Amino acid sequence: MALPRNPTFPLSLLLLLVFLLSATSAQQQQEEEFTEELLMKPLPDRKVLAHFHFQSEAPLAADESSFARHHHLFPKSISQLVQKYHIKAMELSFTQGRWNYERWGGFDSISSHNAKPPGVELWAVFDVPLHQVDASWKNLTHSLSGLFCASINFLESSTSYSDPEWAFQSALGSLRYGTLPREAVCTENLTPWLKLLPCRDKAGLSSLMDRPSIYKSFYHSQQLHLTMSTDPSDGSRSGIILEQTLTVVLQPNDQKAGMSHLSKTKIQPSWSLSSIFGRKISGRCVLAKLSNVYLHAERSLVNQLENLQKNTVKFAANDTGLEDFRRNAGFELSVTPERVHAELEKSSSILYEYPIKEYTDTEQFDLGLTWVHPIVWSSPHAPLYASRFLMGSGNERGAIAISLKSTEMTQGLVAAYNVEERCKLQVNVLQIVPWYVKVYYHTLQLLVDERPQALTDFVEIMRVSPSEDKVSPGVMELVLQFPCEMKSAVLSIEFDKGFLHIDEYPPDANQGFDIPSAIISFPDFHAGLQFSDKSQSKSPLLSKLQERSPVLSYTEVLLVPLTTPDFSMPYNVITITCTVFALYFGSLLNVLRRRVGEEERLLKNKDANKTVFFRRELAKLSAKLRGRPLELTLPCPSSSSSSSSFVSPKLILRVLLVAGIAVVWQYYSQ
Repeated sequence: MALPRNPTFPLSLLLLLVFLLSATSAQQQQEEEFTEELLMKPLPDRKVLAHFHFQSEAPLAADESSFARHHHLFPKSISQLVQKYHIKAMELSFTQGRWNYERWGGFDSISSHNAKPPGVELWAVFDVPLHQVDASWKNLTHSLSGLFCASINFLESSTSYSDPEWAFQSALGSLRYGTLPREAVCTENLTPWLKLLPCRDKAGLSSLMDRPSIYKSFYHSQQLHLTMSTDPSDGSRSGIILEQTLTVVLQPNDQKAGMSHLSKTKIQPSWSLSSIFGRKISGRCVLAKLSNVYLHAERSLVNQLENLQKNTVKFAANDTGLEDFRRNAGFELSVTPERVHAELEKSSSILYEYPIKEYTDTEQFDLGLTWVHPIVWSSPHAPLYASRFLMGSGNERGAIAISLKSTEMTQGLVAAYNVEERCKLQVNVLQIVPWYVKVYYHTLQLLVDERPQALTDFVEIMRVSPSEDKVSPGVMELVLQFPCEMKSAVLSIEFDKGFLHIDEYPPDANQGFDIPSAIISFPDFHAGLQFSDKSQSKSPLLSKLQERSPVLSYTEVLLVPLTTPDFSMPYNVITITCTVFALYFGSLLNVLRRRVGEEERLLKNKDANKTVFFRRELAKLSAKLRGRPLELTLPCPSSSSSSSSFVSPKLILRVLLVAGIAVVWQYYSQ
């Protein structure tokens, strides 16, 4: 029995399919999230820190081998990199300038996570067998080089990367680390980085990124940090988290800054977003789930504000606690913050929050800070201030020294954390040197408080991987234990300068060769803020600021002069060789092409013709004068048929002489 045909059945099926597809697309779009945040922070040396933080999240596809998946917010190129090269974690940074740990601090999340060495730094963790890690690293460097228009592909060589074990303990065995200290950073690197954002630099906080303002700054570092999110139930990988950060240290215009009449201290320069970046925020990116601007006042600044507020009659009479920091005696804000966050500790830092979701083109957001009284404060420092320098002279030998000096806050930090009963300060050192710097690891010496000490008393663990010529760099990892009362320590190690082939020298070889920055970390000390409001977990930036990560700092990049050959000698050799060959072939061709006898005969015939012509003309003139007919019988010029033979013994002798000279020259030149 046949079923009756229903004309509405195909239409209903089509509507059902459209509904399912739209629901699936909407669900996928809801799973992908994007947030944009900006942190502004005044610095003690009259500068301003601007930290942009963008985060994109996307779930992993059911079929991880599929490259045709469409993303609504997450950049597809990054997703394909993760799937193709099986990346578990990755960080890429482009930095210009050096972070000033003495003035800008070294014991906070920004300095530990976003203070990077000059040039390019790349590290990646791969989820592949150990024998495939190097191949995945090389392919990744080439992909990133094309994606960000940089020379990252130079890291593919085994002489440019290493595999440290203790600097990144969570990725033992599958991590690769490499740096390019001389890589120049320009807008060609920033433009591809901005293209990974859903709104690029057309809307939202990224519209503040004025190129001249960024690249005239004292320090700027753009980063790309990639991690995998895990499922809390079974711990499996559930998604990809991409963090894009841009850290800039700017100098505000201090024309309005004047001298205080009460003291000789100069007032900090007032600033606003429009004065620093040259533009205002006209609204949020419509694709962003969260769009906030924060103003951070660190602990030492808050302490100075509290002291100033107590000494000011206007504020001391109406002291109502924390909320008065919206209005304080130190500075004035152009926009009233919606929320004020404070840490749990008594002397805590203050964070002002400004949501910008309600601002539009007609009502733009322009945060400004105007200083009223001069305030002097200092940023929190790491337990030890690390620096590195070269010793020795000449082009044969030298030494590398790493200096560690205790800071003014060391004793207070050690007393606060007090991780061990005997009060020991653990310091991890990672030093990577190129293969052409021949390091003698047995010459390692340690000075503590300017006194030589035995290494066994302070070195807990030591791992050394000697360099191999034109194959791999040298790696030295140390775990040191210093007493808390130590004032200074110096690690020194000697090296010899190697020789390179002429093809291995860079174009600017006389400038010197770079030794990458050493990494100094303090695993017993953790930098992070502690806010009382639990709702801060919704903000990726505030969650990052609250992470308890080990304090980490980078030393200077060293410039080592090596013995360089005279690069003008090849030019001189080429020039003199070309000159000799030109003389040889010129003389040979001149001899072969020249006909001496025939040229003489032609000249004689030419002179004879001229004589006959003159005689004929004179005869014509004489005949006309006499009135007689012309009767001229002149001798004809001799015919050229009587010329001698072209080949003569003298010519053959010249050719043989030139050929003999050429053979002798070729023999001795080889």
